[in-house]
Amino acid sequence: MFGLVEHLDHVGFIECAKRVADLVGSTITEPEWQPLEPDGGDELSLPHRWQARRRPWPGSSTWRYLNGERWLPEPLLRAAIKGDHLREGPYGSMWAAHSDDVGVVTGWEARGPQYRGFASGGNKILFRLGPPTALRLAVTEAAIDAMSLAAIEALRDGTLYLSTGGGWSPATQAALRELASRPDAQLVAATDANSQGDLFAERLRALAEDTGCDWTRLRPPKEDWNETLKVREKQKLERKESGVPQRQGKASPGGAVP
Repeated sequence: MFGLVEHLDHVGFIECAKRVADLVGSTITEPEWQPLEPDGGDELSLPHRWQARRRPWPGSSTWRYLNGERWLPEPLLRAAIKGDHLREGPYGSMWAAHSDDVGVVTGWEARGPQYRGFASGGNKILFRLGPPTALRLAVTEAAIDAMSLAAIEALRDGTLYLSTGGGWSPATQAALRELASRPDAQLVAATDANSQGDLFAERLRALAEDTGCDWTRLRPPKEDWNETLKVREKQKLERKESGVPQRQGKASPGGAVP
């Protein structure tokens, strides 16, 4: 039928399709373009969207990104996965969960080779890695930095590694205040070594003073903790390849400024 209309009316296929549609009383509509959501957003609730994604595993795209490009060591990744803090995101990205004080997932930081963002419809509160009852609270600006500092410190006992996801929402401030209000808590401003990191550190200092919490500044030797980890891991690899014995014990990550 389409070929016949094209031949008799001397029109192209698009015009032909419109005329055939008119003959049968149908209307052709343009397709509606839908933007692709890198975090895989859909109609499911945030916790269901989180649970629908697989945990990373050795050799997966997310594992290769975190271990290969970000130099996060295998023991740290296994600890984060065991704690249910990570998920496989689209296009080789990782999802790092933000949760409230009872452990409900409220969103996730999404990071990948070509993407950086936060879960659509999600709420930034805190990424948390470590014992929930820990009193040393190391606050960073990104989940990858929190995990990098945890790797450098070999998951220091009594430490909860936190990330604000680069934000300072009322929910984030309330969550930090709740943690800092516990007796004998210490707030560690492990933010980036730049002007924005210094601003975050001052906010943390003010919060600590307001709650009566101990406070210290832990500045990375490089601009952030992931860059610091990369240098450290590359040096370890070079020493191993050259046959130089490894130093024992935990390395000091940076200077603490009271």
